[in-house]
Amino acid sequence: MLLDEAHLQDELDHHRRTVDTDYFDLSLRELVRMVVEQEIKIAPAYQRQFRWEDETQSALIESFLLGLPVPALFVATNRDATWDVVDGLQRICTILRFMGVDAPESEHFSFSKSPLKLTKLKTLQGFCDLKFEDLPRPIKMTLERRYLRIQVLSDKSDPEVRFELFRRLNAGAIALTSQEIRSCIFRGPFHEMLEELAQVPSFKQLLKLQRLNQTNGTAEEVVLKFFTYLDRAEQFDGKVSEFLNRYMRDRSNDTDLEADRRLFISVVDYLYSVINGPFLKRGVSVTPQNQLEAVLVGIGRLMRQGKEISAPPAGWLNDDELIRFSTGATNTRSMLLRRITRAEELFS
Repeated sequence: MLLDEAHLQDELDHHRRTVDTDYFDLSLRELVRMVVEQEIKIAPAYQRQFRWEDETQSALIESFLLGLPVPALFVATNRDATWDVVDGLQRICTILRFMGVDAPESEHFSFSKSPLKLTKLKTLQGFCDLKFEDLPRPIKMTLERRYLRIQVLSDKSDPEVRFELFRRLNAGAIALTSQEIRSCIFRGPFHEMLEELAQVPSFKQLLKLQRLNQTNGTAEEVVLKFFTYLDRAEQFDGKVSEFLNRYMRDRSNDTDLEADRRLFISVVDYLYSVINGPFLKRGVSVTPQNQLEAVLVGIGRLMRQGKEISAPPAGWLNDDELIRFSTGATNTRSMLLRRITRAEELFS
């Protein structure tokens, strides 16, 4: 196989130009100050993700005390010059907790109420059972002056690069879903509306999820898909994540949202009045999301066009065509449009 070296270099150069990074070395004292003053922000999607055991936290503090290398933090720059934590939540929270400092933007991180007491240290065994306030002042000052490298993704970087950085760095312990990552990157009025609408009572009754998916942004993603497919189904290219990213990016600062809000609530209220329970087809215990999304969009189209909506025929939840277009190879424009069209037919 002959390689087109020029083409490969052009492709590499193109994508490298979409990435703009820098790095800083911050003392722990400065890092804590920036968190307290909200120059460094812990995104809402991370708030339940501080999971390190005391032994692991203690080992990190011991590394700082000994001057051992600690992996860099990754942050992303916002337009207001603040930084969002991309990778390093556990390290930041450990530092805050040991120093007894709360993360100001989150009620979930009340570290001052239970500051870290060092435990099971492998080298500094005399430090076991000590808290920051117990340390002699010279040792406190030494710790506060330790440096941690911060790798910064500039706000000049392409949003898709930003999303990909979140996805790759959070593929391990934190493991955010695609929608949780979007919630970190595309924060703004539109994102706030998605979170609000995901809590609408009739929608929560319709959408029955596995326990794992009840707190990981799945409901917000269903709401996002409603608006994305309602507005752009004809442009769908089969790449669901990228398609949703582009739509959420384009609307992240949109403030003209009241009509959308009313439409979504009207759609879910109507559908719930028809079903009066969770959206389930025969033989399943959780909501088939492709099918629900198509039905929501189908009803939304009818309402937006001012067309009359009729009660669907008996057994419509198990309609053969709707199920066929909602299962199997579903991520094509043809299948998406077919299931939305079939949903419109059922309610017309």
